[in-house]
Amino acid sequence: MQIEQLETFLDLMETKSFNRTAERLNLTQSSVSARIHTLESLLGKKLFTRSRAGTQPTPAGIRLLDHARSLRHQWNEARRAVQSTGNFDQSLRIGIQHDLASGHIAGWVSGFRTILPKAAFYIDLDFSNQMSIDLLSGELDLSIMFTPKHMPDLHHELVGEVGYRLISSHACRIADIEPQSYVFTRFSPAFEKVHNPLMAELAEAPLSSGQNITVCGLLSSLGGSAFVLEESAEDMVANQGFHYVEDAPRIPQGVYFAMHLRNRHSHVHRRMLESVRKHLLAVRERT
Repeated sequence: MQIEQLETFLDLMETKSFNRTAERLNLTQSSVSARIHTLESLLGKKLFTRSRAGTQPTPAGIRLLDHARSLRHQWNEARRAVQSTGNFDQSLRIGIQHDLASGHIAGWVSGFRTILPKAAFYIDLDFSNQMSIDLLSGELDLSIMFTPKHMPDLHHELVGEVGYRLISSHACRIADIEPQSYVFTRFSPAFEKVHNPLMAELAEAPLSSGQNITVCGLLSSLGGSAFVLEESAEDMVANQGFHYVEDAPRIPQGVYFAMHLRNRHSHVHRRMLESVRKHLLAVRERT
């Protein structure tokens, strides 16, 4: 059995389409079929049925799914474990939500290095959905994210929160904001659940973004109004002539520590989780 066969099987379980899997893996449809056929021959069981209604897994395919995920995860862990880490005892890959990096990455990494002084760290900034995929595959060891993706093999714990505040270069109240001067923000599903009903009249704003650094850059260059992270709001109010919009609430955003289910009781992961939690609490108390 080859890891490529498992990757193809797992993708096909998701797409339920040989054509779509071929596109996603940059293969021909015949190559996808050949990989699945080889896997079926090795296992002695049919894994998929194909009909006019589409491609569906057989009972054997459904039973294989969890094992295939585990095998892929273990393979990626093993592959990274044997790669050179120089003089370090181990190497850890950590994913961090984009909007959390500027205000927290230094504190978190400092804490991680205190816990594991002989480890090498690779930090990757990304969004919650991709980090969840990378955790499942073993490409990441842990991640700090906004939106937990509930999958059978992932474990999430709430470790704190950050907040967003509405600032403006001209408007004092929400009713004073004009659509052409508003940056419609899409930071996360939890944020949008509060934000969108509140700002429904501004939904047709010509500018929108899902990254705090981009929103801050637009406001600094063009002026206008938008929700930004609290620390960004504080700086722009203090130094760039912006002010808080009086009747706009603070919108909280939960921060989650995510890992593969098999690591939920790992001593190292628990210590790193607590380090992230303590840092967020300390920052919140200062503000």
